[in-house]
Amino acid sequence: MDAPDLPTLLTGMRRAAATGSGLSAFSPAALARHTAADCLTLTLLSARGAAEVLWADPDDVIGVPLEDLQYTLGEGPTRDAARTHHTVTTDDLHTATTQWPALAEAAHAASTARAIAALPVGLGVIVPAVLTACRTTPTPFTPDQLTTLATLAAALIHPLLLTTLHLTDTGLGAPDLLRAEVHQAAGMISVHLDLPIEAALLRLRSHAWTHSRPLREVAHEVVTDRLHLDPG
Repeated sequence: MDAPDLPTLLTGMRRAAATGSGLSAFSPAALARHTAADCLTLTLLSARGAAEVLWADPDDVIGVPLEDLQYTLGEGPTRDAARTHHTVTTDDLHTATTQWPALAEAAHAASTARAIAALPVGLGVIVPAVLTACRTTPTPFTPDQLTTLATLAAALIHPLLLTTLHLTDTGLGAPDLLRAEVHQAAGMISVHLDLPIEAALLRLRSHAWTHSRPLREVAHEVVTDRLHLDPG
């Protein structure tokens, strides 16, 4: 059987959302194939700078590490798309040293995504999330492909709202969140060092970057009581 085309997938998404289905009902890998991307992620961002990958393929080794790098360094196309409410693209992240110097260096060292398109997902001036499409080659997204991504971003609004309502009901530390341990570790650091939660997150991210380690790995060591950050 042939794979469904994009209009059929989008129609299915709208019908599923109308019956109360959240993001888990849709496959990022299947939709990525229709947008000429190697992977898709949907990241929820808060006004305080927190970020959580809500939607990604379980086997994603490109987009999720990129989102982790952006969260650790505090810069990148996903964050800029949320801040400006406009689509942000780069033909090659590894050479984008003017826009995101730290991220470009880290992405090159990690051999992660190259071409990026980050699109705000929201209603009017409210942009709670960003859809980020990645390629492993420095091949720019064409205008038609960006239009397709914009159509997909619009279709994700309703499922996103349903998913965030679920998170509100279950709590931010729900086990299915990719950064649950990061939030937990930040809370522990906040108590231990008597810091506001934003400052605790910054300490955690700074430690990960300074020691060239994945943020979630550092958070896991804090939560399991194998790492203690000193005041400083």
